[in-house]
Amino acid sequence: MCSSYEQIANLIARYAFATDDGDFAALGALFARGRLALNGGEPVSGAAGIAGLAEAVLQTYEGGSLRTRHVTTNLFIDVDEDAGTARSRSYFTVFQSLPELPLQPIAAGHYQDRFARVDGRWCFAERAVVTDFSGDVSHHVRAAAH
Repeated sequence: MCSSYEQIANLIARYAFATDDGDFAALGALFARGRLALNGGEPVSGAAGIAGLAEAVLQTYEGGSLRTRHVTTNLFIDVDEDAGTARSRSYFTVFQSLPELPLQPIAAGHYQDRFARVDGRWCFAERAVVTDFSGDVSHHVRAAAH
C-alpha cells in the first residue's frame, strides 16, 4: 500500500493528466468533495462545477486535448495522519505546442492545496491555482477568460 505522501502526490499528478487530456469529467471528479479557485477568483465546488469551469476557460483541440503538459515540481506535502488532513504547495509550468505554435512554456505558478482523507482515500478539499508568470496563453485560455 502506498504511503499518504505517495497517494497525495498521485492525486496531484492525476490533476495534471486529466487537464492535459481535456478529460474535464475526470478533472471534476477529483473535486467531488472539494473546491478550486483560479487566481484569486471565487472558488468553484463539486465535480460538475469544476468540469464546467474547465470547459468554459480552457481551449481544446482535435481529439479533445489541450496540447499542453502541466509539469508539477517542488512538491511539498505536510500530512497530519491523526487528523486525516494534509496541505501541499508545489510549482507548475505549462508547456504548449501546436502546428502554428512551437513548443514553449506559456505559464508558471504555484498550487496551494488542502486534502482530506475520506473513507480511507485522500481527496482534494481545496486547490488554489496562482499564475505567477504567463507568456502566450492565447491558444490555451479562451478569450473571455483572459
